[in-house]
Amino acid sequence: MPLAPATIALVKASIPALEQRGLDITRRMYERMFRNPAIRDLFNQSHHGEAGSQPKALAAAVLAYARNIDNLGALGGLVERIAQKHAGLVILPEHYPFVAEALLGAIGDVLGAAATPELLAAWGEAYWALADILISREAQIYRGLAETRGGWTGWRRFRIAGRQRESEVIASFYLVPEDGGPVLSHRPGQYLTFRLHIPGHGPLKRNYSISSAPSDRGYRISVKREGQGIVSNWLHDAASPGTVLEVAAPAGDFVLAEAPQRPVVLVSGGVGLTPLLSMLETIAERHPALETHWVHGALDGAVQAFGPRVQALAARHGRLRATTFHAAPRPEDRGLAEPGLITLDWLRRNTPVAEADLYLCGPRPFLRDLVGGLLAAGLPAERLHHEVFGPADALLAA
Repeated sequence: MPLAPATIALVKASIPALEQRGLDITRRMYERMFRNPAIRDLFNQSHHGEAGSQPKALAAAVLAYARNIDNLGALGGLVERIAQKHAGLVILPEHYPFVAEALLGAIGDVLGAAATPELLAAWGEAYWALADILISREAQIYRGLAETRGGWTGWRRFRIAGRQRESEVIASFYLVPEDGGPVLSHRPGQYLTFRLHIPGHGPLKRNYSISSAPSDRGYRISVKREGQGIVSNWLHDAASPGTVLEVAAPAGDFVLAEAPQRPVVLVSGGVGLTPLLSMLETIAERHPALETHWVHGALDGAVQAFGPRVQALAARHGRLRATTFHAAPRPEDRGLAEPGLITLDWLRRNTPVAEADLYLCGPRPFLRDLVGGLLAAGLPAERLHHEVFGPADALLAA
Protein backbone atom coordinates (compact mmCIF):
# COMPACT_ATOMS: atom_id res chain seq x y z
CA MET A 1 0.00 0.00 0.00
CA PRO A 2 1.47 3.41 -0.95
CA LEU A 3 2.43 5.70 1.88
CA ALA A 4 0.02 8.53 2.64
CA PRO A 5 1.08 12.02 1.51
CA ALA A 6 1.10 13.17 5.14
CA THR A 7 3.51 10.35 6.05
CA ILE A 8 5.82 11.23 3.17
CA ALA A 9 5.77 14.89 4.16
CA LEU A 10 6.69 14.12 7.78
CA VAL A 11 9.54 11.81 6.79
CA LYS A 12 10.92 14.39 4.36
CA ALA A 13 10.63 17.07 7.03
CA SER A 14 13.00 14.98 9.19
CA ILE A 15 15.81 15.07 6.60
CA PRO A 16 17.67 18.00 8.26
CA ALA A 17 17.63 16.14 11.58
CA LEU A 18 18.94 13.00 9.88
CA GLU A 19 21.71 14.98 8.21
CA GLN A 20 22.81 16.30 11.60
CA ARG A 21 22.03 13.41 13.96
CA GLY A 22 21.62 10.34 11.75
CA LEU A 23 24.77 8.63 13.01
CA ASP A 24 23.75 9.25 16.63
CA ILE A 25 20.39 7.64 15.86
CA THR A 26 21.84 4.52 14.26
CA ARG A 27 24.44 4.06 16.99
CA ARG A 28 21.69 4.33 19.58
CA MET A 29 19.52 1.95 17.57
CA TYR A 30 22.18 -0.75 17.65
CA GLU A 31 22.74 -0.19 21.37
CA ARG A 32 19.06 -0.81 22.00
CA MET A 33 18.85 -3.75 19.61
CA PHE A 34 21.92 -5.52 20.96
CA ARG A 35 20.43 -5.73 24.44
CA ASN A 36 18.83 -8.88 23.05
CA PRO A 37 21.64 -11.47 22.75
CA ALA A 38 19.77 -13.42 20.07
CA ILE A 39 19.62 -10.31 17.87
CA ARG A 40 23.19 -9.30 18.69
CA ASP A 41 24.44 -12.68 17.51
CA LEU A 42 22.95 -12.10 14.06
CA PHE A 43 25.49 -9.39 13.29
CA ASN A 44 29.21 -9.10 12.66
CA GLN A 45 30.28 -7.20 15.77
CA SER A 46 33.55 -6.06 14.20
CA HIS A 47 31.47 -3.59 12.16
CA HIS A 48 29.99 -2.00 15.27
CA GLY A 49 31.23 0.04 18.20
CA GLU A 50 32.31 3.68 18.27
CA ALA A 51 34.54 3.34 15.21
CA GLY A 52 32.39 0.73 13.51
CA SER A 53 31.37 1.17 9.90
CA GLN A 54 27.89 -0.38 10.08
CA PRO A 55 26.20 2.51 11.96
CA LYS A 56 27.64 4.93 9.37
CA ALA A 57 26.39 2.79 6.50
CA LEU A 58 22.94 2.51 8.03
CA ALA A 59 22.78 6.26 8.69
CA ALA A 60 23.54 6.86 5.00
CA ALA A 61 20.89 4.33 3.99
CA VAL A 62 18.23 5.86 6.27
CA LEU A 63 18.99 9.31 4.87
CA ALA A 64 18.82 8.00 1.30
CA TYR A 65 15.46 6.39 2.09
CA ALA A 66 14.07 9.65 3.49
CA ARG A 67 15.26 11.60 0.46
CA ASN A 68 13.72 9.10 -1.96
CA ILE A 69 10.64 8.01 -0.03
CA ASP A 70 8.44 9.32 -2.84
CA ASN A 71 10.63 7.64 -5.50
CA LEU A 72 11.55 4.20 -4.17
CA GLY A 73 12.60 3.03 -7.62
CA ALA A 74 15.76 5.10 -7.15
CA LEU A 75 16.72 2.80 -4.26
CA GLY A 76 16.55 -0.47 -6.19
CA GLY A 77 20.29 -1.12 -6.04
CA LEU A 78 20.50 -0.33 -2.35
CA VAL A 79 17.49 -2.52 -1.55
CA GLU A 80 19.03 -5.45 -3.43
CA ARG A 81 22.35 -5.00 -1.65
CA ILE A 82 20.64 -4.99 1.75
CA ALA A 83 18.51 -8.04 0.87
CA GLN A 84 21.61 -9.97 -0.21
CA LYS A 85 23.39 -9.05 3.04
CA HIS A 86 20.34 -10.15 5.03
CA ALA A 87 20.16 -13.45 3.16
CA GLY A 88 23.82 -14.09 3.94
CA LEU A 89 23.13 -13.44 7.64
CA VAL A 90 19.96 -15.59 7.55
CA ILE A 91 17.73 -12.68 8.59
CA LEU A 92 14.08 -13.78 8.86
CA PRO A 93 10.74 -11.89 9.00
CA GLU A 94 10.49 -12.40 12.75
CA HIS A 95 13.62 -10.29 13.24
CA TYR A 96 12.14 -7.13 11.72
CA PRO A 97 9.96 -6.07 14.70
CA PHE A 98 13.09 -5.87 16.88
CA VAL A 99 14.66 -3.46 14.40
CA ALA A 100 11.49 -1.34 14.23
CA GLU A 101 11.32 -1.02 18.01
CA ALA A 102 15.01 -0.12 18.26
CA LEU A 103 14.89 2.42 15.42
CA LEU A 104 11.83 4.26 16.69
CA GLY A 105 13.17 4.21 20.23
CA ALA A 106 16.49 5.62 19.02
CA ILE A 107 14.77 8.43 17.11
CA GLY A 108 12.93 9.33 20.30
CA ASP A 109 16.07 9.14 22.44
CA VAL A 110 18.18 11.30 20.13
CA LEU A 111 15.67 13.86 18.89
CA GLY A 112 13.86 14.27 22.20
CA ALA A 113 10.87 16.61 22.02
CA ALA A 114 11.30 16.94 18.25
CA ALA A 115 10.30 13.28 17.94
CA THR A 116 6.58 13.98 18.13
CA PRO A 117 4.06 11.13 18.17
CA GLU A 118 3.14 12.09 14.60
CA LEU A 119 6.77 11.86 13.44
CA LEU A 120 7.31 8.50 15.14
CA ALA A 121 4.09 7.16 13.62
CA ALA A 122 5.21 8.33 10.17
CA TRP A 123 8.60 6.67 10.55
CA GLY A 124 6.89 3.51 11.78
CA GLU A 125 4.81 3.39 8.60
CA ALA A 126 7.84 4.20 6.47
CA TYR A 127 9.90 1.49 8.15
CA TRP A 128 7.33 -1.22 7.55
CA ALA A 129 6.85 -0.13 3.93
CA LEU A 130 10.55 -0.76 3.33
CA ALA A 131 10.60 -3.86 5.54
CA ASP A 132 7.81 -5.42 3.47
CA ILE A 133 9.86 -4.87 0.30
CA LEU A 134 12.93 -6.46 1.89
CA ILE A 135 11.01 -9.38 3.38
CA SER A 136 9.46 -10.12 -0.02
CA ARG A 137 12.81 -9.98 -1.83
CA GLU A 138 14.54 -12.08 0.83
CA ALA A 139 11.77 -14.70 0.56
CA GLN A 140 12.48 -14.86 -3.18
CA ILE A 141 16.18 -15.36 -2.49
CA TYR A 142 15.52 -18.12 0.05
CA ARG A 143 13.09 -19.88 -2.32
CA GLY A 144 15.65 -19.75 -5.09
CA LEU A 145 18.31 -21.24 -2.83
CA ALA A 146 15.99 -24.05 -1.72
CA GLU A 147 14.89 -24.91 -5.26
CA THR A 148 18.29 -24.80 -6.99
CA ARG A 149 20.52 -27.88 -7.22
CA GLY A 150 23.08 -27.72 -4.44
CA GLY A 151 21.35 -24.80 -2.74
CA TRP A 152 20.35 -24.59 0.90
CA THR A 153 18.87 -22.23 3.45
CA GLY A 154 20.11 -21.63 6.96
CA TRP A 155 23.49 -23.02 7.98
CA ARG A 156 25.20 -25.99 6.32
CA ARG A 157 28.28 -27.75 7.66
CA PHE A 158 31.38 -27.66 5.47
CA ARG A 159 34.68 -29.38 6.05
CA ILE A 160 38.04 -27.84 5.20
CA ALA A 161 39.45 -30.24 2.61
CA GLY A 162 42.73 -28.39 2.20
CA ARG A 163 44.55 -25.14 2.79
CA GLN A 164 47.28 -23.32 0.92
CA ARG A 165 49.56 -20.40 1.72
CA GLU A 166 49.17 -17.72 -0.96
CA SER A 167 51.42 -15.02 0.55
CA GLU A 168 52.80 -13.95 3.90
CA VAL A 169 49.34 -12.73 4.93
CA ILE A 170 46.79 -14.64 2.80
CA ALA A 171 45.82 -18.31 3.03
CA SER A 172 43.26 -20.22 0.98
CA PHE A 173 40.83 -22.77 2.41
CA TYR A 174 39.09 -25.36 0.24
CA LEU A 175 35.61 -26.22 1.51
CA VAL A 176 33.42 -29.24 0.76
CA PRO A 177 30.02 -30.06 2.30
CA GLU A 178 30.09 -32.51 5.17
CA ASP A 179 26.94 -34.20 3.82
CA GLY A 180 28.71 -35.09 0.56
CA GLY A 181 26.07 -33.46 -1.64
CA PRO A 182 26.55 -30.93 -4.42
CA VAL A 183 26.86 -27.23 -3.68
CA LEU A 184 25.24 -24.25 -5.32
CA SER A 185 27.27 -23.00 -8.27
CA HIS A 186 27.84 -19.41 -7.16
CA ARG A 187 27.90 -16.30 -9.32
CA PRO A 188 31.49 -15.02 -9.66
CA GLY A 189 31.99 -12.23 -7.12
CA GLN A 190 29.68 -13.58 -4.42
CA TYR A 191 30.67 -14.35 -0.84
CA LEU A 192 29.93 -16.91 1.87
CA THR A 193 28.83 -16.05 5.40
CA PHE A 194 30.33 -18.12 8.22
CA ARG A 195 29.00 -18.69 11.72
CA LEU A 196 31.92 -19.64 13.93
CA HIS A 197 32.14 -20.83 17.51
CA ILE A 198 35.61 -19.90 18.73
CA PRO A 199 36.51 -20.66 22.36
CA GLY A 200 36.21 -17.54 24.50
CA HIS A 201 33.84 -15.80 22.10
CA GLY A 202 30.14 -15.92 21.32
CA PRO A 203 28.92 -16.90 17.86
CA LEU A 204 30.85 -14.85 15.30
CA LYS A 205 29.67 -13.99 11.77
CA ARG A 206 32.07 -13.19 8.96
CA ASN A 207 31.78 -12.84 5.18
CA TYR A 208 34.53 -14.10 2.90
CA SER A 209 34.49 -13.82 -0.88
CA ILE A 210 34.66 -17.00 -2.92
CA SER A 211 37.94 -16.86 -4.84
CA SER A 212 37.37 -19.91 -7.07
CA ALA A 213 35.38 -20.29 -10.28
CA PRO A 214 31.82 -21.66 -9.93
CA SER A 215 31.65 -25.39 -9.19
CA ASP A 216 29.12 -27.84 -7.76
CA ARG A 217 31.81 -29.58 -5.69
CA GLY A 218 32.95 -26.91 -3.24
CA TYR A 219 34.36 -23.44 -2.68
CA ARG A 220 37.67 -21.75 -2.07
CA ILE A 221 37.98 -18.72 0.20
CA SER A 222 41.21 -16.76 0.61
CA VAL A 223 41.58 -14.97 3.92
CA LYS A 224 43.97 -12.20 4.93
CA ARG A 225 45.33 -12.32 8.46
CA GLU A 226 44.21 -9.06 10.08
CA GLY A 227 46.21 -7.70 13.01
CA GLN A 228 43.50 -7.93 15.68
CA GLY A 229 41.04 -10.02 13.68
CA ILE A 230 39.64 -12.78 15.90
CA VAL A 231 38.35 -14.91 13.05
CA SER A 232 41.11 -14.37 10.50
CA ASN A 233 43.79 -15.21 13.07
CA TRP A 234 41.87 -18.28 14.20
CA LEU A 235 41.55 -19.49 10.61
CA HIS A 236 45.27 -18.97 9.97
CA ASP A 237 46.41 -20.49 13.27
CA ALA A 238 43.87 -23.19 14.11
CA ALA A 239 41.78 -24.19 11.08
CA SER A 240 43.16 -27.20 9.25
CA PRO A 241 41.94 -30.03 7.01
CA GLY A 242 39.03 -31.67 8.80
CA THR A 243 37.86 -28.53 10.63
CA VAL A 244 34.09 -28.08 10.22
CA LEU A 245 32.55 -24.66 9.61
CA GLU A 246 28.90 -23.52 9.43
CA VAL A 247 28.22 -21.75 6.16
CA ALA A 248 25.28 -19.87 4.63
CA ALA A 249 24.66 -20.08 0.89
CA PRO A 250 26.46 -17.71 -1.52
CA ALA A 251 25.10 -14.17 -1.52
CA GLY A 252 25.93 -10.75 -2.91
CA ASP A 253 25.09 -8.56 -5.89
CA PHE A 254 28.67 -7.71 -6.91
CA VAL A 255 28.78 -10.27 -9.71
CA LEU A 256 30.23 -10.72 -13.18
CA ALA A 257 27.71 -10.35 -16.00
CA GLU A 258 26.55 -13.79 -17.13
CA ALA A 259 27.29 -13.03 -20.79
CA PRO A 260 29.79 -10.14 -20.94
CA GLN A 261 29.37 -8.08 -24.11
CA ARG A 262 32.15 -5.53 -23.55
CA PRO A 263 35.80 -5.72 -22.49
CA VAL A 264 36.23 -6.32 -18.76
CA VAL A 265 38.67 -4.48 -16.50
CA LEU A 266 39.24 -6.03 -13.05
CA VAL A 267 40.89 -3.64 -10.59
CA SER A 268 41.79 -4.69 -7.04
CA GLY A 269 43.76 -3.57 -4.04
CA GLY A 270 45.14 -5.97 -1.44
CA VAL A 271 42.85 -8.84 -0.48
CA GLY A 272 40.16 -7.21 -2.63
CA LEU A 273 41.47 -9.43 -5.40
CA THR A 274 39.54 -12.46 -4.07
CA PRO A 275 36.12 -11.90 -5.72
CA LEU A 276 37.85 -10.66 -8.87
CA LEU A 277 39.93 -13.83 -9.06
CA SER A 278 36.67 -15.81 -9.18
CA MET A 279 35.60 -13.57 -12.07
CA LEU A 280 38.96 -13.95 -13.82
CA GLU A 281 38.93 -17.74 -13.57
CA THR A 282 35.36 -17.77 -14.91
CA ILE A 283 36.30 -15.57 -17.88
CA ALA A 284 39.26 -17.84 -18.66
CA GLU A 285 36.98 -20.91 -18.60
CA ARG A 286 33.86 -19.58 -20.30
CA HIS A 287 34.81 -16.46 -22.27
CA PRO A 288 38.37 -17.00 -23.55
CA ALA A 289 37.87 -14.55 -26.45
CA LEU A 290 36.86 -11.68 -24.15
CA GLU A 291 39.33 -8.80 -23.86
CA THR A 292 40.20 -8.72 -20.16
CA HIS A 293 42.52 -6.55 -18.07
CA TRP A 294 43.67 -7.58 -14.59
CA VAL A 295 45.10 -4.69 -12.57
CA HIS A 296 46.15 -5.44 -9.00
CA GLY A 297 47.87 -3.40 -6.33
CA ALA A 298 49.74 -4.83 -3.32
CA LEU A 299 52.21 -3.45 -0.81
CA ASP A 300 55.06 -5.64 -2.08
CA GLY A 301 55.83 -9.09 -3.41
CA ALA A 302 55.74 -10.71 0.02
CA VAL A 303 52.07 -9.94 0.56
CA GLN A 304 50.94 -10.22 -3.06
CA ALA A 305 48.81 -13.33 -3.57
CA PHE A 306 48.03 -15.45 -6.63
CA GLY A 307 50.77 -13.99 -8.84
CA PRO A 308 51.67 -17.38 -10.40
CA ARG A 309 47.99 -18.28 -10.83
CA VAL A 310 47.22 -15.05 -12.68
CA GLN A 311 50.26 -15.48 -14.91
CA ALA A 312 49.18 -19.04 -15.74
CA LEU A 313 45.73 -17.79 -16.69
CA ALA A 314 47.30 -15.06 -18.83
CA ALA A 315 49.40 -17.65 -20.66
CA ARG A 316 46.25 -19.66 -21.47
CA HIS A 317 43.97 -16.71 -22.19
CA GLY A 318 45.43 -14.83 -25.15
CA ARG A 319 43.30 -11.73 -24.57
CA LEU A 320 44.18 -11.27 -20.89
CA ARG A 321 46.63 -8.56 -19.92
CA ALA A 322 47.77 -8.65 -16.28
CA THR A 323 49.52 -5.77 -14.51
CA THR A 324 50.58 -5.62 -10.87
CA PHE A 325 51.62 -2.59 -8.82
CA HIS A 326 53.73 -2.64 -5.65
CA ALA A 327 53.26 0.43 -3.43
CA ALA A 328 56.49 -0.18 -1.48
CA PRO A 329 58.52 -2.72 -3.47
CA ARG A 330 61.41 -4.58 -1.88
CA PRO A 331 64.73 -4.77 -3.73
CA GLU A 332 63.91 -8.32 -4.82
CA ASP A 333 60.61 -7.13 -6.31
CA ARG A 334 62.35 -4.97 -8.89
CA GLY A 335 61.09 -5.78 -12.37
CA LEU A 336 58.20 -7.92 -11.11
CA ALA A 337 55.63 -5.14 -10.87
CA GLU A 338 55.03 -1.48 -11.58
CA PRO A 339 56.18 0.68 -8.66
CA GLY A 340 53.61 2.89 -6.97
CA LEU A 341 49.83 2.97 -6.88
CA ILE A 342 47.10 2.30 -9.42
CA THR A 343 45.92 5.68 -10.67
CA LEU A 344 42.98 6.87 -12.71
CA ASP A 345 45.38 8.31 -15.28
CA TRP A 346 47.12 4.94 -15.68
CA LEU A 347 43.81 3.13 -16.13
CA ARG A 348 42.68 5.60 -18.78
CA ARG A 349 45.96 5.26 -20.70
CA ASN A 350 46.37 1.48 -20.44
CA THR A 351 42.90 -0.08 -20.30
CA PRO A 352 39.74 0.42 -22.39
CA VAL A 353 37.81 2.17 -19.62
CA ALA A 354 35.80 4.19 -22.13
CA GLU A 355 34.03 1.09 -23.45
CA ALA A 356 34.60 -1.57 -20.78
CA ASP A 357 32.74 -2.91 -17.78
CA LEU A 358 34.85 -2.21 -14.69
CA TYR A 359 34.84 -4.27 -11.51
CA LEU A 360 36.71 -2.83 -8.53
CA CYS A 361 37.31 -4.17 -5.03
CA GLY A 362 39.68 -3.03 -2.32
CA PRO A 363 40.14 -0.74 0.68
CA ARG A 364 37.85 2.27 1.08
CA PRO A 365 40.42 4.98 0.18
CA PHE A 366 41.38 3.01 -2.94
CA LEU A 367 37.75 2.75 -4.02
CA ARG A 368 36.84 6.33 -3.15
CA ASP A 369 39.64 7.68 -5.33
CA LEU A 370 39.04 5.41 -8.31
CA VAL A 371 35.25 5.21 -8.23
CA GLY A 372 34.89 8.94 -7.70
CA GLY A 373 37.41 9.70 -10.44
CA LEU A 374 35.84 7.34 -12.95
CA LEU A 375 32.37 8.76 -12.36
CA ALA A 376 33.70 12.31 -12.63
CA ALA A 377 35.39 11.34 -15.90
CA GLY A 378 32.01 10.40 -17.31
CA LEU A 379 32.01 6.61 -17.02
CA PRO A 380 28.35 5.51 -16.91
CA ALA A 381 27.43 4.24 -13.45
CA GLU A 382 25.85 1.10 -14.92
CA ARG A 383 29.29 0.01 -16.20
CA LEU A 384 31.05 0.63 -12.90
CA HIS A 385 30.69 -2.21 -10.38
CA HIS A 386 32.41 -2.03 -7.00
CA GLU A 387 32.55 -3.82 -3.68
CA VAL A 388 33.99 -2.73 -0.37
CA PHE A 389 34.54 -5.38 2.29
CA GLY A 390 32.23 -4.64 5.22
CA PRO A 391 29.33 -2.18 5.07
CA ALA A 392 29.39 0.25 2.16
CA ASP A 393 29.83 3.88 3.12
CA ALA A 394 27.76 6.75 1.80
CA LEU A 395 29.75 7.14 -1.42
CA LEU A 396 29.70 3.47 -2.26
CA ALA A 397 26.09 2.90 -1.27
CA ALA A 398 24.83 5.65 -3.56
